[in-house]
Amino acid sequence: MNKITRRQALGTTAGALTVLGLTAAATSVATSAAATPATAPTPPGTVDEVYQGRRIQITAGGGGHHGGHHSPGQPTVRIDGRELHIMQNADGSWISVINHYETFTEPKLLARAAVRDLQGAPLVPFGGVA
Repeated sequence: MNKITRRQALGTTAGALTVLGLTAAATSVATSAAATPATAPTPPGTVDEVYQGRRIQITAGGGGHHGGHHSPGQPTVRIDGRELHIMQNADGSWISVINHYETFTEPKLLARAAVRDLQGAPLVPFGGVA
């Protein structure tokens, strides 16, 4: 599953062009945010981390997608404050709207893969609703 697809190649090219447009100030802000330790411990079952300059937040249980219509116990995943629509498969693996052809064993790994796939682009709300 390590073969690059045409879509990935085009995405990588677009991502590289986006990176060229970033300023040094944005890099220094992301670096300082990643180096800053959390002031309060995160509750069990949650994640609050900066990964590749993007903030990933995962909260366990009763979510906020479409007004809280998550299945009981389904986590809410946010990237830079915007919700990433995720789904759990029957075998317990996870997929997202960013990459629904690859499965992940946990939402944290899924969120990190989404950050890599976004290549700096903002997460657009699911269904095109702001």
